[in-house]
Amino acid sequence: MSDTNFVDYVKIYCRSGKGGRGSTHFRREKYIPKGGPDGGDGGDGGHIILRGNRNYWTLLHLKFKRHLLADHGESGSGKLCSGKKGESVIIDVPCGTVAYDAETGEYICDVTDDGQEIILLKGGRGGRGNNHFKTPTNQAPRYAQPGEPFEERRIVLELKVLADVGLVGFPNAGKSTLLSVMTAAKPKIANYAFTTLEPNLGIVSYRDHRSFVMADIPGIIEGASEGKGLGLRFLRHIERNSLLLFLVPADADDIHAEYRVLLNELAQYNPELLDKRRVLAVSKSDMLDDELIEALSKDLPDIPHIFISSVVGLNIQQLKDLLWNELNADGAYVKAADNQIKHRKLDIRAIELDDDDDDFIPEDDYEEEDWDEEDEDFDPDFYYGEDVEEDDNESKK
Repeated sequence: MSDTNFVDYVKIYCRSGKGGRGSTHFRREKYIPKGGPDGGDGGDGGHIILRGNRNYWTLLHLKFKRHLLADHGESGSGKLCSGKKGESVIIDVPCGTVAYDAETGEYICDVTDDGQEIILLKGGRGGRGNNHFKTPTNQAPRYAQPGEPFEERRIVLELKVLADVGLVGFPNAGKSTLLSVMTAAKPKIANYAFTTLEPNLGIVSYRDHRSFVMADIPGIIEGASEGKGLGLRFLRHIERNSLLLFLVPADADDIHAEYRVLLNELAQYNPELLDKRRVLAVSKSDMLDDELIEALSKDLPDIPHIFISSVVGLNIQQLKDLLWNELNADGAYVKAADNQIKHRKLDIRAIELDDDDDDFIPEDDYEEEDWDEEDEDFDPDFYYGEDVEEDDNESKK
């Protein structure tokens, strides 16, 4: 898997920006001896934002970006000048990306639409300057708010591709060939098992300029839930599918038994997959005659089924009609992105991640500024206390 450009897992360290400190500053201008506090507010820290982008379909662009750090907010200054806000970091991800906590495996958020933005980590708010704390009894506050601290977290991003129909079958059952015939996709096709090592997507053109998306995943074998073959690594890519298309070759020893094996492996991975609509397609049926097709039909499971051949184009259009009718069986056509799925806790130990830099955390060299040196000698009693006493004496006279 190291030579492929398809990356569906990535682990990154994210840190938002801290808020800038509020300024403790006093007005200094000619002919204005009692300027009073004019410290500005600190700037807000930058956010870490996930944004869906339909132009991406893998997480390859994030594979070597281990640390994503937002900018800190700058401190406020005199003359009620607010500090500069920290620049947010926007992480473009493919639609269908799910974020988990890398330490606990807890689900965080899900990005399904193009342009959708979700704040993964919020930046700290900037502190208020001393101008906010002046009162009739405290006319020269020598304190201001510090900025809020940043948030940091290790995140695992998992890609679950968006498709309407998912192809499920044993290796070398004809899934990639069917995808190449029904769509413009060009998957690798060969006469040996596990030719497909990564998911492939294709758009199926239908009547009246309508279309739906079909996904082909690597083959499943008996015992995949125990780690045999490619295991169940790629089954998450069909969790969002509205319809599952089971593909069993016509030369199988027992079509019904192979279908049950596939169904059992899906149940071992996620029992909710059994609630999806299912269609059975018997591939390589060009070698069968009408009598044999009729005999095999009696022993097929009680779900919609069809005999097809991708090589000669047997019943391909009928298969499109069947799939479209099943997708619209509940009324309006529901896109894969609109399917609500229940996200389970991610098993961090079961996924392969490169943790070479797992213990490295970038140092934060940001230093907050205190009030200006010119304010160190400021004595509020000298500027305000004497005048207050004189005013009191005059009022008594």
